[in-house]
Amino acid sequence: MSYVANTMGDNERVIFRARFHWSYTMTALLWLLILGVIAVGIWMFLSMMIKKWTTEIVVTNERFVLKTGWISIKTQEVSLQKIEEVKLHQSILGRLLGYGSLHIQGTGVGSIEVPNIKQPLAFRRQITNARENIRGED
Repeated sequence: MSYVANTMGDNERVIFRARFHWSYTMTALLWLLILGVIAVGIWMFLSMMIKKWTTEIVVTNERFVLKTGWISIKTQEVSLQKIEEVKLHQSILGRLLGYGSLHIQGTGVGSIEVPNIKQPLAFRRQITNARENIRGED
């Protein structure tokens, strides 16, 4: 069971789950192909893929969660009410291929950087919609 599922409240539900873009996997494979004959390529490939396999990026109806790690877990969470700003960074190639990164500014949490994910605009929209829904309930 996922970290987010284990930590959700009774009335909390997942709205959107972000995934790494396929270009991230291709980059890891290129490291393996180019430098695979030496340990560096294998190390880069495994470290990138373990990061991909163990990262959860989720928006619930109450909070944003970025969880990384498998043995040693690191989480960055912020209540949707505490999010001040969501910045999108998308290069030209990112726009063409549909990936980008987000920087989330929150009160008391600093900046959370979300790595290159697919559908970054949809993810940002879900954060905005969830924040508006919370304001509407107040």
